[in-house]
Amino acid sequence: MRAHRHRRRSIPALAALAAAAVAAPLLLAATPATAAPARDGKLARELVEEVTARGAYRHLAKFQQIADANGGNRAAGSPGHAASAAYVHDTLKKAGYQVSYQDFDIFEAHTKTEKTTVLGPDTRELATAAFTFTKSTPAGGLVAPLALARVDETPGCDAADYPAGAFTGKIALVKRGSCTFVEKQKAAAAAGAIGVIVYNHSGTTPVRGGFSSPAEGIIPSAGITLADGEALTAAAAKGEVSVRLDLDQEHLKKTTRNVIAETRGGRADRVVTVGSHLDSVPEGPGINDNGSGSAGLLEVALKLADEGANKKGKGTANKVRFAWWSAEELGLLGSEHYVAQLSERQKKDIALYLNFDMIASPNPVQFVYDGDDSDKTGEGAGPAGSAQIEALINGFLDKKKKPHEGSDFDGRSDYGPFIANGIPAGGTFTGAEGIKTPEQAKRYGGTAGAPYDPNYHGAGDTLKNLDLKAFDTNLDVIAHAVGTYAQDLSSIGK
Repeated sequence: MRAHRHRRRSIPALAALAAAAVAAPLLLAATPATAAPARDGKLARELVEEVTARGAYRHLAKFQQIADANGGNRAAGSPGHAASAAYVHDTLKKAGYQVSYQDFDIFEAHTKTEKTTVLGPDTRELATAAFTFTKSTPAGGLVAPLALARVDETPGCDAADYPAGAFTGKIALVKRGSCTFVEKQKAAAAAGAIGVIVYNHSGTTPVRGGFSSPAEGIIPSAGITLADGEALTAAAAKGEVSVRLDLDQEHLKKTTRNVIAETRGGRADRVVTVGSHLDSVPEGPGINDNGSGSAGLLEVALKLADEGANKKGKGTANKVRFAWWSAEELGLLGSEHYVAQLSERQKKDIALYLNFDMIASPNPVQFVYDGDDSDKTGEGAGPAGSAQIEALINGFLDKKKKPHEGSDFDGRSDYGPFIANGIPAGGTFTGAEGIKTPEQAKRYGGTAGAPYDPNYHGAGDTLKNLDLKAFDTNLDVIAHAVGTYAQDLSSIGK
């Protein structure tokens, strides 16, 4: 999640396959249905029975092995991601799917310097994280007074948060929250700020923000901690505070790829699309984020194939398309690229999109995307049909007597480009850097006051730090949803 398996091959062979493969066309050709719609739920029940955490764990182990052999990560554009993509591609091809790679360009950021120094009698340096794809400061840093963006429900998100004339030639200090880092930066730059520092809204670490590409980095931008941000805010309210912001970052162009696999049969104008991102952050192997969702999709796809999804006369009523996105951690780039390549007709052919990102967090809460906006928080309801997807997942969890709660469509994962194009969406996740409440600890177990995933975006996101019971529950959710929608879309009005 971004910040706001069968026959095995050797790692060298996987990398070689990925390097040699050429981009294949999107699998969108019309295919006649090979089976009549079945509304008895048999396929869903069989998939739930057959898909297990034990079966999916072998894929997690493979992702860990790949990361260990490739510098400890599976980041987009890296050998670790290429090997992961080749493993998924080859496993699904053997299972009979129509499989293709979709290549696209990305940029990689290498930070050389990231410093914020508070100037004055008590000069001190603050823990700082340069935003991904930030513009660098001049050599020696950018020295300027701070100007405080208004803190409200949407801090630093629009022009009203930057009083006219107050930010010209200054560095804007903005609180994290509500809108994207791009929007905060643009608003600050439009007000005349020459740099922006965003302080966190929780926790003890600096904000690790970023942009989708170097072109979005229009002024030097970095993050600091909540405590440091509040201290600077208090000091600046009493008088001028000047800082030196020193950022030096190099941007390198690379190529990465999505993996797209779909059933050979099923109606091509009623496509059930299911996705997860395959890339990790550079800091770790990404086994929960998002090896868990990737492994879950892979195992469900394999069991669906075992049920005859790719055999003549036994296929699903609707085409099922599985996607493993790259560069989610850089700003949903893989899913955005995929949706951008679709024609309007192809978009309409997608009946719904299911997203699974982080489904085995070690201190989990069972979140279900709030398709109907019943929680009345954040971004509102999803496109028509999203409420019904949420209801399907909630109903399944209720039947299993598994507690659950809503999660806003906040744009942090790959459902974003789909709902932006009017495609109903849903899915689950088990929590990232958010803090578990006492009420949640009582409902789900685990530790109150601790993050859902203490290893989020870190080196500790390994096989050793997963909750396999949560993983198993979410595998059942994926199996049930895929099995249901593969045969019957009537619950979403199609």
